[in-house]
Amino acid sequence: MATHLGTLKDLIDQAQKLEPIRVAVVDAAQGLVIETLREAHELGIVEPHLIGDAAAIEKTCLEFGWPVRESWLVPAPNDPAAAAKAVELVRDGRADAIMKGNIHTDVLMRELLRKESGLRLPERRVSHVFITDIPAYPKLLGITDAAINIAPDLSAKEQILRNAVELFHLIGVEKPKVAVLSAVETVTPAISSTLDAACLTLMARRGQIGGAAVDGPLAFDNAISARAASEKEIVSDVAGEADLVLVPDLVSGNILAKNLEYLAGAVAAGVVVGLGVPVALSSRADPPDARLAALAIASLMHHRAPRTAPVRATAPEPSLHCAPQPEHACCPVPE
Repeated sequence: MATHLGTLKDLIDQAQKLEPIRVAVVDAAQGLVIETLREAHELGIVEPHLIGDAAAIEKTCLEFGWPVRESWLVPAPNDPAAAAKAVELVRDGRADAIMKGNIHTDVLMRELLRKESGLRLPERRVSHVFITDIPAYPKLLGITDAAINIAPDLSAKEQILRNAVELFHLIGVEKPKVAVLSAVETVTPAISSTLDAACLTLMARRGQIGGAAVDGPLAFDNAISARAASEKEIVSDVAGEADLVLVPDLVSGNILAKNLEYLAGAVAAGVVVGLGVPVALSSRADPPDARLAALAIASLMHHRAPRTAPVRATAPEPSLHCAPQPEHACCPVPE
């Protein structure tokens, strides 16, 4: 295993050495989606199931010079039906992963999180990780959770952290360095995120959270800049060398990820973790290189993760109305 990974291409190279994964692509009739899948298929990373309007999908494929196979097409009349079909393919053993196409994230996540027919795992929280490739940073940087859990408490942050650390193990980083972020690097009772960070740091040092070096609270500059950490006389195995940052809440994480993407030229590959299968979750505006990297990560997750059966519960799940998920939707499902 590596101590760190330099670029998203490293992950694509890893995925190319593995067997292709069968990907259920929800609402595949979008140029960016087809462009990405064509490349991923040519690289031997995926075998696609293209779900949605079959005629529109076939037309889009032809526009990109990619003759579609009839066996790839999975008709669905609308987006909710397409999301349900993706879950069905996974449950029937015909798909190994799910990819978000031209579908609203809330519609997709609503189906994936349904307890009675979704992909929930026993005692697992669902969360999201961006793996970002930043030109100004010497290695990949993970950001969690910037897309699903809105305002996690200490217990939720612990579970989000465990999910992200497990992901880093799967992509080849043996002991990721995790910075638990806040606005300052000192424990300040008036800023609750510094208290959570201090608790998570102590939990890791006492063995309650394994497989990672965890330190916090750290401000973002201290987490990624050795010079900033030195100027502030911070003594830490993580400061200036973070592989992964755990953000205080969804808003701060989302702002951070989008700042890096739009102002620092970063490429951000987003995946959902904590479900029974990998889910490549990209914005509908994301470029093909971000989507391709997300598929590569999904491949590594599929091939390297231990197999755990999803939960089928009988209680109905309340409707969700946006991509950020309320607490009850993300919390672990009892055994």
